[in-house]
Amino acid sequence: MDYVGLAERLIKAIVKDEDAVSVKEFPSDDEKKIEIQVIVHEDDMKRVIGKNGKNINSIRTILAAASSLHDHKYVSLNVEGF
Repeated sequence: MDYVGLAERLIKAIVKDEDAVSVKEFPSDDEKKIEIQVIVHEDDMKRVIGKNGKNINSIRTILAAASSLHDHKYVSLNVEGF
């Protein structure tokens, strides 16, 4: 399962500046954990996080559901702005 691609598609659907979105996977010591780092433009941070974190939590839930259907890995998603 391509969790990075899924996260990228979900984030790009929310932001205004799709070209400024960068999604990368970082290696983890635990083979059952996937760490994904998302970098978006500072102006789009509010859109990605959403009111009370609803948007980012929804994206994390979708990634967790996809993981439970395929390989049961823990998917960690972190978002930063530049």
